[in-house]
Amino acid sequence: MNPEVEARASDLRRTRVPFVHARVVRAERPTSAKPGDQAVVLPDGTIEGFVGGVCAEATVRAQSLSLLDSGETLLLRIFPEDAAGPAPDTEPGALTVVNPCLSGGTLEIFLEPVIPAPSLAVVGESPIAAALTDLAPRVGLALVGGDDDPTAVVVASHGRDEELALTQALDAGVPYVGLVASRKRGPAVIEALEATDRHRIHTPAGLDIGARTPEEIALSILAEIVATRRAQVTPPAPVEHHHHHCHE
Repeated sequence: MNPEVEARASDLRRTRVPFVHARVVRAERPTSAKPGDQAVVLPDGTIEGFVGGVCAEATVRAQSLSLLDSGETLLLRIFPEDAAGPAPDTEPGALTVVNPCLSGGTLEIFLEPVIPAPSLAVVGESPIAAALTDLAPRVGLALVGGDDDPTAVVVASHGRDEELALTQALDAGVPYVGLVASRKRGPAVIEALEATDRHRIHTPAGLDIGARTPEEIALSILAEIVATRRAQVTPPAPVEHHHHHCHE
């Protein structure tokens, strides 16, 4: 129906950028949109494609951004102000909005969030690395190679090629970078790195739950990854607080 938007959507999937796929399913005349029109809505609110004029876009943008948090699909009905009055929403997954700015007829737009599964790259052959590889899929983390742009990288290699793996993960902007090392050795490894943001590496990796066995340590690391990730996908703070995030 819309090759440009379809191509953009598959591109976003490949590069693991979350987005909302919006498709017009019904458009009463006179509207500028027609059934089959599509757009993608990016996390910053940018809309690429066409699902109605500027008025419809404002509503689509607002609803899409909330769906990126919830992960649920939504059938959005937008009525002009002078419509006979929309029927109240009885079915779940549908929302009716009256948009006074909308000229023309009612629009129905299906909004589908596409959110990539979080992924983990484990570097090393240690027992902790093996336990991480075993447990990660059970908490919804896909296992990937380090060059796949993962959500998290954990270096558990007992000292082999640590500096390189950590530096690459930082350079790639991986949200969670963890180093499995003793309380003494970890900070020493980090101080030796060149990267300016080396202090965002978690070491010893994992929440302090008194873990002893490789499985317990893996559990504590996965818990820390989940905590870090959930903190990042919460709704954005009001603008004046943004400067706090730099120091976290």
